[in-house]
Amino acid sequence: MTDAAAVISVDEVSKTFGTRKALDGVSISVAKGEMVALIGPSGSGKSTLLRSITGLAPIDGGSGTIRVFGESVQASGKISDRVRSVRSRIGFVFQQFNLVGRLSLFTNVALGALGRLGFWRGMLGLWPEAEKRLVMVSLARVGVADYAAQRANTLSGGQQQRAAIARAMVQGAEVVLADEPVASLDPVSARKVMDLLLDLNRKDGLTVVVTLHQVDYAMRYCQRVVALKAGQVIYDGPVAGLDRATLVQIYGPEFEDAFWEGAPQ
Repeated sequence: MTDAAAVISVDEVSKTFGTRKALDGVSISVAKGEMVALIGPSGSGKSTLLRSITGLAPIDGGSGTIRVFGESVQASGKISDRVRSVRSRIGFVFQQFNLVGRLSLFTNVALGALGRLGFWRGMLGLWPEAEKRLVMVSLARVGVADYAAQRANTLSGGQQQRAAIARAMVQGAEVVLADEPVASLDPVSARKVMDLLLDLNRKDGLTVVVTLHQVDYAMRYCQRVVALKAGQVIYDGPVAGLDRATLVQIYGPEFEDAFWEGAPQ
């Protein structure tokens, strides 16, 4: 894939915390409409990579660059002055939902429209009718419209995570970055969340990059997998290439622990 064809382009990016290299010369490209799983052991750099793509984590100085939609997010350790414009097109789904617990589910999802409406209008709840309809349609699509008036912190983790996806829909995101979106959920709720991400990818054409501890979920929902270990890319290819030897290289001899519903024999 050429850089020109990539929605996300990460080139020779490193990120250091103290003496530890969280990312060490990472290069990946993601094309429009792909659904890519990021896998690897805890501490391998998956979350740091996602946060770097949005400019939430500044990368080390040097030759590293990150571009999204053809625009610079950061280069050589400096965040671009265009980063807010780029972020407005990226939906970020966090492991712990990132909802405001005391606000209603409706308001939390409507906050996805702040980039279009302005901060104070949103904070005062002055939502145009078109935005209200969009919020309710999005809540219905993810299956939680009946809870629109409830405080977010009264709902289950799975319901909150689906609302976080609805918020990205209201935002009008073209790329969704999901950081361990099912790590704190039970298997049934996790499958619902992954089904939604897959639906957005297939029906809406959204580009999705999702970090997962569960290798079986990566294999079930994604066609391409990028594996990180100690901050470096050690596998980038189709899920069919995740044979036993490759999984041992990524996770070690106890790779079965990275499967939620049982490793292949």
